[in-house]
Amino acid sequence: MFLKDLITGLEIVGIEGSTDIEITGIAYDSRKVKQGTVFTCIQGFKVDGHEFIPMAVQNGAKALLVQKEVSVPKGVTVIQVKDTRYATAYIADRYFNHPSRNFNLIGVTGTKGKTTTTYMIKSILEVADQKVGMIGTVVNSIGNEVLPAERTTPESYDLQALFSEMVEKKVNSVVMEVSSHALELHRVSCSDYDIGVFTNLSRDHLDFHKTFENYLSAKIKLFSLCKKGLVNIDNEYGKEVAKRAQCPVYTMAIDAEADLRAVDVVTHPNSIEFKAITPWGNENIKVNIPGRFSVYNALAAIGTCCMMGQSFDNIKKGLEKVTVPGRAEVVYSGKDFTIIIDYAHTPDSLENILKTVKNYAPARVVSLFGCGGDRDRTKRPIMGKISGNLADFTIITSDNPRTEDPAAIINDIEAGIKGSNARYIAIHDRREAIKYSIEHAKPKDIIVLAGKGHETYQIFKDKTIHFDEREVVREILDELKIED
Repeated sequence: MFLKDLITGLEIVGIEGSTDIEITGIAYDSRKVKQGTVFTCIQGFKVDGHEFIPMAVQNGAKALLVQKEVSVPKGVTVIQVKDTRYATAYIADRYFNHPSRNFNLIGVTGTKGKTTTTYMIKSILEVADQKVGMIGTVVNSIGNEVLPAERTTPESYDLQALFSEMVEKKVNSVVMEVSSHALELHRVSCSDYDIGVFTNLSRDHLDFHKTFENYLSAKIKLFSLCKKGLVNIDNEYGKEVAKRAQCPVYTMAIDAEADLRAVDVVTHPNSIEFKAITPWGNENIKVNIPGRFSVYNALAAIGTCCMMGQSFDNIKKGLEKVTVPGRAEVVYSGKDFTIIIDYAHTPDSLENILKTVKNYAPARVVSLFGCGGDRDRTKRPIMGKISGNLADFTIITSDNPRTEDPAAIINDIEAGIKGSNARYIAIHDRREAIKYSIEHAKPKDIIVLAGKGHETYQIFKDKTIHFDEREVVREILDELKIED
């Protein structure tokens, strides 16, 4: 493809050099530049891509996409734009021949519920014999082929490359989580969304967005990229999303008047049932993931799939069989207590899982959690207070401390839990904390291991270690058997 074709329609500040040159690839990492590549200089928060221009040119870059004036050798074309993040998305979409136009693309955004909702939609569409691509926090997949997921939403070039691969492998639909970071940083710009879904909004990522209004505005951007939307208006910010959306939207709720509603909700220890009232008909629904939050996720999946013309028969079958790693996931212990692994890592999600468990817990609810380092510190005491108020006993421990001192993070959490007069203990080592919870479990207890969920690692300042809580629990149970 010629450079002039890649940049047609793109707002240009200035061009130096010829655009009548053939381009063999696009790269935003200078180490991946090959002969004939366009190198896009992303001005990041820690590293400025413009500083790597000499390496990119040495590796064979024919053209540079920049957002500030630079000096380069003759023979290299320089295209200056206002925002190289957007421009990268633009040229990547054109380079791969607009791949997202070739399948149904569903984007799900929100503070929580994105992963579960995407799994539900995928399950329904697979019941309908569709080949489904999925992009998200837990995994990327094309049909039965599983690919690693480095972040919730890939960088724009990687995303378009993945879309292109999905087209080649003849997917019918792609369902993906769309993070606020991805929307703000143009990772999903120029993607052709058929349906956008808003699950909810609560406190998170303020380390990046700085203000809650910025966070909300980032989420709303999805509804300028899609043809139709579905919005949860039981969430206090949902009405604002629906109001500011640039596409027609359906609304969903349990409590409010909405286009899609759940009524007659019945909670069981391992499932939830309700009647779905929708513009496409009414139906009794069962989901084998307990909790009120599962109703909202199921409504989102129902509305999305109804908009895609799916039958309620397929919807019911898909929802009954869906499983989601690390979301209210019960780990078999062979003991007279229950261990649940859940990804809850925000105040709302921790409150949701603890309230859900408390509704059917025959004895104590034991909450084990920590907070991530280098992330929003203000939520730590809030989560401490929530656990203190809802759990019968709390074990504060590490999550992914990253570059922060684990003890300092725990101190922040303790500031909230101390005010609740709760019973708790702090154990810095997460494995030791889990071992303590198991050793001190009483009959019929429910132990909630919150924060890690599907993750199989733990991030420290100087290293990342393998840490899969399912494996850790089994190892500890085996150790305790040996000790007996």
